[in-house]
Amino acid sequence: MRNSNWFILLLIILLINAGISMALISRFAPGTQPLSTMFNSAKANKTVDVLASRENAITNAVEMVEPAVVSVNVIKTEIVRGGNIYGFPFFDFFPTQRQVQSIGSGVIFDDDGHIITNAHVVSGATQITVVLPDKREFNAKIIGGDMVHDIAVLQISGNKVPKATLGTSRDLIIGEWSIAFGNPYGFLMNDSNPSVSVGVISALNRNFAPREDKHSYQNMIQTDAAINPGNSGGPLVNINGEVIGINTFILSGSGGNIGIGFAIPIDTVKAIIAKIIG
Repeated sequence: MRNSNWFILLLIILLINAGISMALISRFAPGTQPLSTMFNSAKANKTVDVLASRENAITNAVEMVEPAVVSVNVIKTEIVRGGNIYGFPFFDFFPTQRQVQSIGSGVIFDDDGHIITNAHVVSGATQITVVLPDKREFNAKIIGGDMVHDIAVLQISGNKVPKATLGTSRDLIIGEWSIAFGNPYGFLMNDSNPSVSVGVISALNRNFAPREDKHSYQNMIQTDAAINPGNSGGPLVNINGEVIGINTFILSGSGGNIGIGFAIPIDTVKAIIAKIIG
């Protein structure tokens, strides 16, 4: 009986020592954490995982291009006939002038502040103001343009202006992601930050008959990324953040987006740029 009691006592002592040892190891051993710290760490890791799932190739492409997408604010002078204030038909023969404001988009593509936009955006402009997403405003001048292909090159003078990378339109794949940037209805929202819409390349090499405005649109890129009034001149971008086209027009009975938009291939644009600025 006495031996049995000694055995039980010895077992209790061993268990107590083991418990104390485990507690000390857990408290002081390198690389170990208290349970509360472990739970907080797991929660932090879960937050990081959720953030990682929100950040993807599209958000990365947007982050790369967005700073270089500009709002092109244009003032044009229009000649108006009729509607004279004197009430006499004779004065209808004398034209009057009025100032008209319009807005388009563009993208900076080099360190010299050159901007690509559509020629129809700046045609007849008496004043052009370019607004960057960082709120900086610049007076812009037209360096040159191609009215047939509807491309114009502007230039601003500023320090450390952002720029986008011009890619190629030679190897586009029908069905691949496309991202359209621009400032649709920007004059209503009074906001220079570009809108982003996402879709796919719907078709390639779309050709259109010559128009009354003399524009000739050939080999156009078709996309279902939403393009609306004000998007004209903005970049169409691939998943790598490279400009693959310049958003130009839509087909719509209502004038709004129905998922049939067209962009001028960037290889065509680069050939025009080379002629304008060398």
